[in-house]
Amino acid sequence: MHHWPFLEVMHNIRASGRDVVLSPVAFLAQQALVMNPVTLPIWLTGLAYLLFSREGAPHRVFGWAFVITIAFFLLAHGKNYYAVPAYPPVLAAGALAIERFFGPAAPLLGRPGLRLTLKTAVVIWLLAGVIFFLPVVLPVLPVEAYLRYQTHLLFPMPHSEHSSVGAALPQHYADEFGWPEMVAAAASVYRSLPPEERARAAILTSNFGEAAAIDFFGPRYALPAAICANQSYFLWGPRGYTGDIVIRIGSPIEDVRPAYDSVVIGATLDNPYALDFERRPILLCRGLKENLQSAWPRLKTWD
Repeated sequence: MHHWPFLEVMHNIRASGRDVVLSPVAFLAQQALVMNPVTLPIWLTGLAYLLFSREGAPHRVFGWAFVITIAFFLLAHGKNYYAVPAYPPVLAAGALAIERFFGPAAPLLGRPGLRLTLKTAVVIWLLAGVIFFLPVVLPVLPVEAYLRYQTHLLFPMPHSEHSSVGAALPQHYADEFGWPEMVAAAASVYRSLPPEERARAAILTSNFGEAAAIDFFGPRYALPAAICANQSYFLWGPRGYTGDIVIRIGSPIEDVRPAYDSVVIGATLDNPYALDFERRPILLCRGLKENLQSAWPRLKTWD
């Protein structure tokens, strides 16, 4: 019905050059990093257990599903986190295999004291690794403390998109900043309009994150629902708007000006931790030169 949306997004991302394209070695290295390096022995053990052991044979399909998933994203140059949902089966299988290895029937671990020592070592290994890497994936540190912590890592933080290269924070943290301020600024532009214009004003965003922020924080300012031609928001259309008056969020002013009779900066954004393209000025546009209803199919950005 919707033209194989995932294949479409992969094609369009490659065509736009937006993503950082990883070599096979770099992609596999980032898999270990994304899953926390200390879990590498566990999920590798689980993969071997599923693919090669007699006990794992009934569940071998999970091993092959993992291999096929990793191979697909490696060949398609997917982002490093795309394959994450494939890991729970191999992690579970690895835990089972290790548990059996440490069990009473293990031939090499006949002495209870040795078995307890090795079990304790495994637990300490996991806890130490989780505690050390926790700030990478959960915001347990204040921002300034995290920035200092980041400088002591033994590896550079990976970037999945070129837009995050050079940013103060990695994208998964930078994407958590600026949304309430952006919506408040959009609301100030919206409230500055005369009532008759406000009733016709659309809030058009450049991506689904901005649209979702308007829809989530907007009700406190009595803002209308956002419209957006990016990803699934495109499927919901331009609602009843014609484009007579549009508040644009996230679009470069030089790209917007040719389409309207008038474009002015309505508000500026300046959050030092947000990504650059989320700090573009909010634009107040009047007089779209083509009715938004007929222009909508060409605005689609599925990437």
